[in-house]
Amino acid sequence: MPIPQIKLNDGNILPAIGFGTYQLTGDEGVSSVLTAIEVGYRLIDTALNYENEENVGQAIRLSGVLRDELVVTSKLPGRFHGKGETRRGFLESLKNLSLDYLDLYLIHWPLPRIDKYLETWVELLELQREGLIRSVGVSNFTQAHLLRVIDETGVVPAVNQIELHPHFPQSEMLAFHKKHGIQTESWTPLARQRSVLQDPVVVSVANAHNVTPAQAVLRWHVQLGSIPIPKSAQEARQRENLDVFEFELSTDEVSAISALESGRLWGGDPETNEEF
Repeated sequence: MPIPQIKLNDGNILPAIGFGTYQLTGDEGVSSVLTAIEVGYRLIDTALNYENEENVGQAIRLSGVLRDELVVTSKLPGRFHGKGETRRGFLESLKNLSLDYLDLYLIHWPLPRIDKYLETWVELLELQREGLIRSVGVSNFTQAHLLRVIDETGVVPAVNQIELHPHFPQSEMLAFHKKHGIQTESWTPLARQRSVLQDPVVVSVANAHNVTPAQAVLRWHVQLGSIPIPKSAQEARQRENLDVFEFELSTDEVSAISALESGRLWGGDPETNEEF
């Protein structure tokens, strides 16, 4: 079944599931990304701080898939926040990937202590006007951070990529995003896999649909309205993760998985977490 397409607030399109590349580096990274493209992924997610943009770019070239069929995302690290620096960081990613433009570019973390995310957002909008970025968005922004950039610039981010999984379902952020026309993406959508995929609730839901626990959780993301970005180096698992569009969870099943909430798993509070 073809992957459904989701229209963003700027008119651009994202596939309803993506492929994450965190920690996929070197030859293994090239091989994993290449296999993911071959099995059907078209949304590829990386970041300058993943230190694998060159590997992702090589896999894209080796795939033979036309550039306009791929949606390539990268993210700006904290050391490049601020006027002038933002452009420099973006161009470094573009060079690493050997691409002429990016489909989606995100501010990786807001870093409110540094307080340059608004300035950085303005710079991203300029890069978008120049045609170097098709869609601009953010990652790990809170409601307050989002409202500030919207109020100050009048431009609503196309995407906010956040920690979202059954242990941290982020219902308030999902509602806020929906209200403002921001597309949610989920990083680490399967959380710490063992704790989620062996949970009796998830296993029961999966068994009811004759799918794997991972497929049940990824389908839960889809029905919440979020785009999950799972990662796997194994072809079989990549195919499995992609195959989540031919069954549907009931409202009760979605609620049961959401009820597994226990909080953030990695301490990534956007108000205090810093990465440079």
